[in-house]
Amino acid sequence: MKPEWRKPHLKVIMMGNSGVGKSSLMNRFVNHRFTNLFRATIGTDFLTKEISVDGRSVVLHIWDTAGTERFQSLGTAFFRASHCCLLVFDVTSTASFHALDTWLHEFLSQQDKNLSPTDFPLVVVGNKTDLQNRQVSIEEAQRWCRVAGAQYIEGSAKDDVNVEKSFHQAACVALQYFEVNEANPVDDSDGPIQISENPSEIRRVKCQC
Repeated sequence: MKPEWRKPHLKVIMMGNSGVGKSSLMNRFVNHRFTNLFRATIGTDFLTKEISVDGRSVVLHIWDTAGTERFQSLGTAFFRASHCCLLVFDVTSTASFHALDTWLHEFLSQQDKNLSPTDFPLVVVGNKTDLQNRQVSIEEAQRWCRVAGAQYIEGSAKDDVNVEKSFHQAACVALQYFEVNEANPVDDSDGPIQISENPSEIRRVKCQC
């Protein structure tokens, strides 16, 4: 086995409406670049980066999904073996915030039958805090995350505010999930799980980083 494959490889799925800045966040984190030119993701983009979590080297595999409806259903194979879902919305767009419910359900509905959605790591990022016309308050976003059991971070891909923090938080909870499921692998052969319609039943892994 090659040495680099002894490090945990963590799959992080980014989801959210088109234009909320998923690609910008990913490229700022991995390539330390930002552009104001908007280019809609066609299907998915994929980047990797090795980082340290509590002194341990891990390799993040970051998948940026397209936010347009025609690419919304990417299939179970794409979502399988993921370790964290990173939901992104635009703090200047109420519509993108309200869409988090849809994206969360889309993600959970693609998971394997024996994977409990109540134990899956979820990080929510409110992007574009550099803009003045804010429509979603911090309190409103935090309230949604408390109900979902998610961890909330907000910042700006443009100004490079909390971008590292967002992905490191995702890596932290993903690593915890990875370690639990490496010890207790699930059988994913029998199709998708059933999702509870009651959001109060959703409970997530809490990172201690």
